[in-house]
Amino acid sequence: MHEALDTQVVRRWALLTVEQLGSQRAEIDALNVFPVPDGDTGTNLYLTLEAAEEAVAAEPAEASLAEVVEAFARGALLGARGNSGVIASQLLRGLADSLAEEPGAQLRGEALARALARASSSAYQAVAVPKEGTVLTVSKAAAEGATLTGDDLGRTARAAVETAREALARTPDQLPVLREAGVVDAGGRGLVVMLEALDDAVSGRQRVSAPAAALIRPTAHTPVAGYTGPEYEVMYLLDAADAAAQLLREQLSGLGDSVVVVGGHGLWNVHVHTDTVGAAMERGVEAGRPHRIRVTRLLEADSLRQQGRGEMNSRALVVVTHGPGMAAYLATEGVTVVPARPRGRPSTAELLAGAQRAQSHDIVFLPSDKDTLPVAEAAASAARDLGLRASVVPTRSIVQSLAAIAVHDSQARFDDAVIAMGRAAGATRYGAVTTAAREAITTAGSCRPGDILGLLDGDIVEIGEDLATVAQHVVDRLVSGSTELLTVITGDDVPAGLAEAVCDHAMTDRRFLEIEVLDGGQPHWPLIFGAE
Repeated sequence: MHEALDTQVVRRWALLTVEQLGSQRAEIDALNVFPVPDGDTGTNLYLTLEAAEEAVAAEPAEASLAEVVEAFARGALLGARGNSGVIASQLLRGLADSLAEEPGAQLRGEALARALARASSSAYQAVAVPKEGTVLTVSKAAAEGATLTGDDLGRTARAAVETAREALARTPDQLPVLREAGVVDAGGRGLVVMLEALDDAVSGRQRVSAPAAALIRPTAHTPVAGYTGPEYEVMYLLDAADAAAQLLREQLSGLGDSVVVVGGHGLWNVHVHTDTVGAAMERGVEAGRPHRIRVTRLLEADSLRQQGRGEMNSRALVVVTHGPGMAAYLATEGVTVVPARPRGRPSTAELLAGAQRAQSHDIVFLPSDKDTLPVAEAAASAARDLGLRASVVPTRSIVQSLAAIAVHDSQARFDDAVIAMGRAAGATRYGAVTTAAREAITTAGSCRPGDILGLLDGDIVEIGEDLATVAQHVVDRLVSGSTELLTVITGDDVPAGLAEAVCDHAMTDRRFLEIEVLDGGQPHWPLIFGAE
């Protein structure tokens, strides 16, 4: 339990928020019926907070609390997507501005309560026509609940979560469109997830959050009326003075709805739903310098595909790799490669950039590990927003990605190809060996730094002192009588002769087993195995 809000708490909060939004993205999307029933609120919040977390992670270890929180807010502002993402960025801006004004280094419950109140007030002011029953209502309730708990940081964070949940449950009674659909507000649900992550960061625990789908009322049966609002969503960043931004907010209100102008310190994120894209841009030029302009046709993003994008390939496979050898190998196979950082994962933006490099209407993402799976799903959703057909084959290891690529038929129908690749990946068991970096309790017992760990299908099953012995035990567990092909991928620090010794062991009493050895060059994992 942390007694004061410090950089460690904020960094942990940013990371947990991204993880929890990633795991619940699709369920929050399913709640999205207001202001446009386009099912992207969870995705937009995830992409916004992912950008915010990356900005926090880029801050040096010696950065102050004010600097880390400022990076959190600015990263969200620059990466904000959709109405929900823009409002979330303003909530973080209000929080950052409030904490920057707090005296001293020991920021406890009362300081957090003041920051939540400032965040809620800033969000209301940023929206041209605030509506109750939305994320704004939930933010106000969280701030009010936080003010009643005194100076205990843990109690304040918990109270904010509890009152936010209560307010979220009441949103269908405040917005008719939510009541008709039988759902709570999607943006409000996203804010509850953010506050739960804050509570977890303060308390040191990590909850298993209730699925957003559980917040759909089972008694609801009235369909949501078709969307009849403005045709386009216009977003851009704007360099402008505070007074010009305020005037722009008023001007855009006459051009459409869902007007949100957020930011400060000369940089703003502008969002509006309108039928007059040109006029919305002209008002921005009058106010300052618009850049990073994005226009989306609401509920009809698929029509973008028909507007022509030049020469496009029929289908692209975008695969995450963890070593230069594997990246080079797959590039020769015509696959678009997105390298992952050591002990890290690529961002959604990097996966989207890979899809754009591929120059294809049809995109299949292969994440190659479980931690990258929610990132790939968010990238696929964002690609669909751009008018592409995109799907994810949920590969949890590079060997599963290789198996999927091997059966890919570029002439098959898109859905049939994705299903076949998924089956091939699912039929491939995977294993690996690595070295423990810290002391831990695992499913195979306790380990200490320097111990050799053997993994099978993502679980630690062997702990030993000798790399070759552990690797052989993993192979024995992995290979069965029905295994036809064993793939061995070597890392950048694999000892000389290790791969050959393990392959010789695998062939013992298995003379019909085919073995393929590839130089992957990945760090931290001397050997990765796949059995098909």
